[in-house]
Formats: sequence, structure tokens, C-alpha cells
Amino acid sequence: MFKKILIANRGEIALRIQRACREMGIKAVMVYSEADREAKYIKLADEAVCIGPAASAQSYLNMPAIISAAEVTDAEAIHPGYGFLSENADFAERVERSGFKFIGPSPDSIRVMGDKVSAKQTMLKAGVPCVPGSEGVLPDDPVIVKRIAKQIGYPVIVKAAGGGGGRGMRVVHTEAALINAVQTTKAEAAAAFGNPEVYLEKFLQNPRHVEIQIMADQYKNAVWLGERDCSMQRRHQKVIEEAPAPGIPRKLIERIGERCVAAVKKLGYRGAGTFEFLFENGEFYFIEMNTRLQVEHPVTEWITGVDIVRTQIMVAAGERLPFAQRDIQIKGHAIECRINAEDPYKFIPSPGRITNWHTPGGPGVRVDSHIYANYFVPPNYDSMIGKIIVYGDTRAQALARMSTALSETVVEGINTNIALHRELMIDAKFVDGGTNIHYLEDWLAKRNR
Repeated sequence: MFKKILIANRGEIALRIQRACREMGIKAVMVYSEADREAKYIKLADEAVCIGPAASAQSYLNMPAIISAAEVTDAEAIHPGYGFLSENADFAERVERSGFKFIGPSPDSIRVMGDKVSAKQTMLKAGVPCVPGSEGVLPDDPVIVKRIAKQIGYPVIVKAAGGGGGRGMRVVHTEAALINAVQTTKAEAAAAFGNPEVYLEKFLQNPRHVEIQIMADQYKNAVWLGERDCSMQRRHQKVIEEAPAPGIPRKLIERIGERCVAAVKKLGYRGAGTFEFLFENGEFYFIEMNTRLQVEHPVTEWITGVDIVRTQIMVAAGERLPFAQRDIQIKGHAIECRINAEDPYKFIPSPGRITNWHTPGGPGVRVDSHIYANYFVPPNYDSMIGKIIVYGDTRAQALARMSTALSETVVEGINTNIALHRELMIDAKFVDGGTNIHYLEDWLAKRNR
């Protein structure tokens, strides 16, 4: 087992990984930007290294600075968390070439699954159903592009091959709007991801977003850890996640889970990963794989009893998975609300100093956050400041516990989206379960009229 791990991230996930290290008797080295000097996990760190100014490009995306920090502190492995460099194959390669273990999949796996086109082709070969779409990246010839779109059938969605995080997507309803949408998405993709390639998919009208969590070791042992429903989203960004997905027959879930495990074994994948699907009319359609830890991993941890971060570290250290598929039992229901520093209905970011901070408690309540009273939320990064996760024996109990937890939570000095979550927990359609990915945006449009 490692004696020292460098955590190449910030915010709540940096603290989550630090806690796992402490529990395992591993020293944690934290890297931080000048904007995060006062973060809780820096104060709790065994060692901390400033790697640059506030701008991500000069700190959390600065590969040489992160690897140098690992070298000067004698760390043995680097955990990338989520976001930033977590799905960057070049970073994983540089980490391993520099003599450190990358706590995640191999650079080759990240490359294959990180490119949406090659990921889709790989999944089709492995027998995983995919959304109907173009066979590869779109050519430059507009006549051929129009022909492909016509074969798929409108509406279609233009997607960046190297995209992620809900960016690099554009829905097109008519042929007249197609070429402009393709060119605009290409330009955005080149600027955001350094890869201008795009592809087309059928735009499903009312799907749910359901994902399968997998875990694998280097000995080709792999399991799936149940599913999560992440359909409550806005602009492709998840707001609420829950596990298991309400109202989907277990036989359908089991069938797709088994296919994901088969695909992972075929790939020779190691570590944690998530297969994301659209689910409509009883069918699953693969859209992408995230080759990293997910923001919403706690809901899976609660219903399975598996510590995903601890298992990631064990697998990276060369250990075998400590459980087989028959050991995984799904129990109860878990819900996660992402708490963001933003206006609850207009979503304008609200950085600033937190003057008062009180977290909820009680049975089945977990809060993952790096925030404390008098902490300054910097304007330089994603607006998420924490997550409230609850567990109940039933979904009804989990909903009741989340409503109680949200009513107890106090954040003063900045705006947060807690008011939005409180409304959604008592929304009749959400309480019934099974809302589609457009539900929240439609709900907000009606509310803001």
C-alpha cells in the first residue's frame, strides 16, 4: 500500500480523498492555488504545496507543477479526483512516466473512452446499445452532413468528440439550422477541448439519464455497483442524483450492468468508471463513459456499502477487488443534492465570504463539503460548495430526510441553490419519481414566467 498520495484537486473532493487516506494510514499531500490557501483540507493536510495563482491553467491544470510537487514531497501516487486533469490521458501518461502511480485507469483506456466517437464504437463492439447516430466524426462536406442527419431523423444533437461536463452540445430541429450548428459546435469544441471534431446523434425526446458505476482491478476482475438516476439537470449539468433509479425493472438494470462489466473486461480497464445512458421506452442507449470518480459517488456508496475512493486506492496499489459481484447487495435509497454558490433560480454565481454555516445531521445524513464559517468562496472555479446526501430504507424516507436536512442547513453571506432543492423535494412529479432530463428546465421556465 502507498505511504503517501498527492491529491491533485480542490474543494469537497480533495477533502473526501484526504479523509480516505487518513482512514487508510496514508499521508496526504495537498496542492493548492493561491485562491485556496485558506481551504479546510489545506489546514488538515500532512503536507501542502502551492502550485500557482488562482487561474486553473496556472495551477490545477499545470501538469509540471503538480508532478514537481509530487517529486519534492516524495509522494508515490497521484489522485486526480474529478474535473481538471482527471480524464486527461496525457497527464496520466506523464504521471506514470515520472515514476508515480496514477489513481485511475491506464492512459490508453482514458484515450479510447474519452473520445466520444471511439467510445461509442468500442461499446457497439462490446454489445452495449448506443444512441443511433453518425458512424464516426462528421466530414467537412455539408452535403454529406445533411444526408447523415436525414438518415438519423430530426431532431439531432451535435456533440463534440472530446467534450464533457455538459459542454459542446447543440440540438438541431431542422435541416436549415444544421450546418451553422455544426460549425459553431466545432469552433467551441476546438476552443474548449483542443479537438474540433464533432458527431451526430438522434436527439431523444423524453429520456432519463441513468448511469452504471463499475469498479475493476488489473487482474480483469470487475463488478457493477448498481445504478444512479441523474435526470434532474439543467443545461446538461446534474443538480440532484439518486440511487437506485425509481421505476425501472431490476431485470433491465441487471442486463445492462452485466454488459458494462463485459465491456470493462474486454477493455482491460482498471479503477472506477461510470457508463452513462439515456433510458427511454424501456431501452438503454450508451452516451459516454466517465473514466474517473463521479461527483455523485456517495449515493452508490450508501446503497452498496462500498467505499469507492478507498477501493480506487487499493486497486491502484495493485490489490485485487475485495468483493465479487455476488457480494454486492443493493439496500435502501440515497439522494444527493448539489449545493452551489449561486442564485437558486437565475443561477448567477455568488462567490464571497460565508458569514454563517450550519450543516444538518441526524440518521442517514451525510454532508461532503470543504466550507466553514468565514470561508471565502473564490470566483475562479465551479460554484459547487458541497453536497448533502441522505439515506433511507425507502425512497419516501430518503425524500423526507432530505427535506429535513435542507430545512436545517444555514448558509449566510452568499446566495445558494438550497431554496430550489427545498421546492423540488416536495414537487409532486419528482416525488412520484422517473422524471426525464428536460423536466427541471421545463419546471424552471414555468416558475420564472
